Amino acid sequence: SSGGQREFVPVLARAAVAVGVAGLFMETHPDPDHALSDGPNAWPLGKMPLLLEQLMALDNVAKSI
Repeated sequence: SSGGQREFVPVLARAAVAVGVAGLFMETHPDPDHALSDGPNAWPLGKMPLLLEQLMALDNVAKSI
């Protein structure tokens, strides 16, 4: 059995964008702790807008170099 560690989602997503990855797949849920599947892997839906904003800004910087 393996378990997710959602605390690494932002770090890994930023690292991927910084090295030029063109697309990301992220699990999200309004209440990950009570999700019927993939809860431990899911990033909270309420935190997704900020993370996406940060990722898009980083993508713009990475593409400008």
